[in-house]
Amino acid sequence: MHSPLESRLHSLGRLLVAYSGGVDSAYLAWSAHRALNSDGQSNMLAVIADSPSLARTQLADALAFAAEQGIPVEVIHTTELDQPDYARNDAQRCFHCKDELFTVMEHFRAERGFAAIAYGVNLDDQGDFRPGQRAAQMHHVAAPLLDCGLGKQAIRDLARAAGLRVWDKPASACLSSRIEYGRPVTREALLQVEQGEDALRALGFRQFRVRHHGEIARIEVSREELPRALSPEMAAQFTRTFKALGFTYVTLDLEGFRSGSMNAVLPVEVLTAGK
Repeated sequence: MHSPLESRLHSLGRLLVAYSGGVDSAYLAWSAHRALNSDGQSNMLAVIADSPSLARTQLADALAFAAEQGIPVEVIHTTELDQPDYARNDAQRCFHCKDELFTVMEHFRAERGFAAIAYGVNLDDQGDFRPGQRAAQMHHVAAPLLDCGLGKQAIRDLARAAGLRVWDKPASACLSSRIEYGRPVTREALLQVEQGEDALRALGFRQFRVRHHGEIARIEVSREELPRALSPEMAAQFTRTFKALGFTYVTLDLEGFRSGSMNAVLPVEVLTAGK
């Protein structure tokens, strides 16, 4: 007997899955691979959109997980950074990103003869400011996890039960989400963020963000890791590292890591309109 998710996936037919390597899209791709690929027939394909806003470590890990699980995967290239509506980095940046992604995937779907496109939005995402969901709806992209009423914790629990190593992988949005609204998204700024986060990872931190405020780097680490980050020795290391990347000032956010903290400056009417 099929689970609700398996039944929903079967109803979609040959399927492209927008895949980033995060726990939601990874669990969706794994589930679609199990449900739709049989007798050597490939009826699903995970698609990774590569652009300067995708960290190299995230791309490598996404490809590694797909290889471990035997999930068919292809990398496509998107050019959202070349679009002025995206690069100007207002509150609708995520909409323009997803519009570009799903436009490219729709062409890919038609060329390859797939029936539908799905992505890993879940129940808990409905409470966040996520203008990219509007783009998904415009492009008629399926949301199987959401359709089955699965939230973030349920997906992590299912991934853990399935023995998938990504079950406790820290959430990680695209690099552009680290740049303050109104500051143009450039390849140079994205590289500063990526190299800064690579440095934090190398220092042993697990949950973190580097927020780009022009001359200021604002570092967020999880509250559990704050005591280590607050030591004089680590402060000196942060200063050396981020000044070498071109920042003039280096700050540690005492509130700790918060997903979507850049949205705190947006007016209520913008946040409401984006849902």
